[in-house]
Amino acid sequence: MAPEHRLSGASKYSASVLSESKRIGAELDALIAPAAAGDRDAVAEIVRLVHPLVRRYCSARMGATGHLTVTSDDVTQEVLMATVTAIPRYRDQGKSFLAFVYGIAANKVSDAFRRAKHTAYPMAELPDAASGAAGPEEWALAHERGAATRDLMRVLAPNHREVLVMRIVLGWSAAQTAEAIGTSPGVVRVMQHRALNKLRAELQVA
Repeated sequence: MAPEHRLSGASKYSASVLSESKRIGAELDALIAPAAAGDRDAVAEIVRLVHPLVRRYCSARMGATGHLTVTSDDVTQEVLMATVTAIPRYRDQGKSFLAFVYGIAANKVSDAFRRAKHTAYPMAELPDAASGAAGPEEWALAHERGAATRDLMRVLAPNHREVLVMRIVLGWSAAQTAEAIGTSPGVVRVMQHRALNKLRAELQVA
């Protein structure tokens, strides 16, 4: 496929995701007041709307998680439960409710990686037949690559890490990323530029 065709496809995908995010964000903002007041139908609708976005975010942040005791789906469920619990206490502080949900998701993903550092892994029973799944070497290499990437990303400020994940991993536009973290597209572009420069400097030192 020609490069321009790939770019066109990526642009269409970003536009589609941006449109979806804007639509969901508007619906959430209309639902949060009745949900906070105890409307169970509104709470259920909020969960239905944010579930695909949260799942996409967690999958992108966590990547290959065979070395973890939880999966991206597990973390997604944690985010949804935390969101429901937080709804009665939610107060509009200048950011959309969707940005609030992404903040919860960012914390839950970070918690999952922190827990992995302090977990003992039990040995599974020997299988009766050979498995076609990735073996210890593949998991070790994947873990090493993931650990190296996370170590590199730790040099960035938390908000810069979030911007890179949304812009590069998820393929979101600057406008969509700005909506998610409660800022402007111009600020998102500046944050992305500074974050990438910081990573390049770290790689040159390494």
